[in-house]
Amino acid sequence: MRKLFFPALLLISMNTFAQSDYDRSTDKENNEVVFKGQLTFEDLQKEPSFEWFKEGATNYTPDKEAIAYLKKELPEYEVIVFLGTWCDDSHVEVPRLYKILTTANYPMRKYSLYGVDRAKTSKYVENKLYKIEQVPTIILVRKNNEAGRIVEHPKKSIEQDLVEIIKRDKSR
Repeated sequence: MRKLFFPALLLISMNTFAQSDYDRSTDKENNEVVFKGQLTFEDLQKEPSFEWFKEGATNYTPDKEAIAYLKKELPEYEVIVFLGTWCDDSHVEVPRLYKILTTANYPMRKYSLYGVDRAKTSKYVENKLYKIEQVPTIILVRKNNEAGRIVEHPKKSIEQDLVEIIKRDKSR
């Protein structure tokens, strides 16, 4: 029992506080800055070449009904995000997700954000653990079980897809 306690405590403490542990490089295809590893939204905001993040978050208006639902239900979930800072789809969807989380007053200590390269590899093994094949990938986890994920593009919108994932999870 004691042997399991300390590794579990370490994993919990790593996820509880958003941290930065990433490498920075330049993408050979489009010369975009690549962040590979664990990031925070603040890391994206601070990078001067990531105007796409600031503009995308500022210009997005989430659905009010979905936000009202997410304010109540989303805090039960961890949000795990994989993005490519070189990827156009990530440039669109990740700023929108940030706006949704902040508008819904999501407890930001509960999210994890990982940058990957074009091969969809992260700095360590997170991409393998979560079986990442496309970016962005947004995963909802409740009680250590994956409730659902949004891969590359939402079906309706991120906030509406998150509502659907939560409703489906709660009905199980």
